[in-house]
Parts: sequence; structure tokens; C-alpha cells
Amino acid sequence: MAATHTRPARTAKHGTAAGLAVFAAVMLFLVGLLDIFRGIMAIAEDDIFVTTRNYVFEFDLTGWGWIHLILGAVSVLVALGLFQAKTWARVIGVALAGLIIITNFLSLPQYPIWSVVMIALSGFVIWALCTVRRDDLA
Repeated sequence: MAATHTRPARTAKHGTAAGLAVFAAVMLFLVGLLDIFRGIMAIAEDDIFVTTRNYVFEFDLTGWGWIHLILGAVSVLVALGLFQAKTWARVIGVALAGLIIITNFLSLPQYPIWSVVMIALSGFVIWALCTVRRDDLA
């Protein structure tokens, strides 16, 4: 007698989870792409950004540009892994989104509104990557 194994039927919950994972991948890709552009702006033209004198975390804008450029490039690569539902991409994606939140917090004086937008987008990425279960993606 042979045992037959059937896959559980795909429910609306699985579709929502898969949609949430795609949302996280698209948002991480977008955050990475915008961070790449921000890094290029900071490296090429320092006078685009506002500078303040009385901020606790004072850094060179060219250095910040390189940090944003590297984080953005890695985020785009991890987002491509998220499109393939890789577990390593989810773990690294949460860590990268956390680093992007920290770097945008530290660069608030140079570009305050944009930093807040990037913090919010990265927060959504972390939420989306942490709420999707691995078995929902299969």
C-alpha cells in the first residue's frame, strides 16, 4: 500500500503572505535604489545637502555618500534574492533595513524629510520580512 501525500490547498492566507514577501522585495529594491542615488549625490555634490553645525553626529558628507552607496547596492542584490524567496535574503534584508534606518537617523540634519521617508520605508520592509513565514512562501 503506497501512501499518498497531498499538498494543502493554497488559501487566501498563502496568497497574502506571498504578496507581502513580494512587497518587501520591491520596497527593499526601491530603498536600495534610492540609497544608491543619495550616495551618488553626496559623493558628487556636497552642496546639495544642508549642513548644520550643532548636531551630535557630525560626519563628512562624502563618507556618508559611500556608506549609502554601499548599503544601497547590497540592498538591491538582497532584494533580488527575496524575489526568489531565499531565507538568507530575508535575514540579511532585515539587517540591511535596520542599518539603513540607523544611517538615515544619523544623517537627519543633511536631508531631514528624505531621511524620515527612508526610515519609514525601511520599517515597512522589516515588518513585511518578519511577518511572512517560510512555509507560506513555498
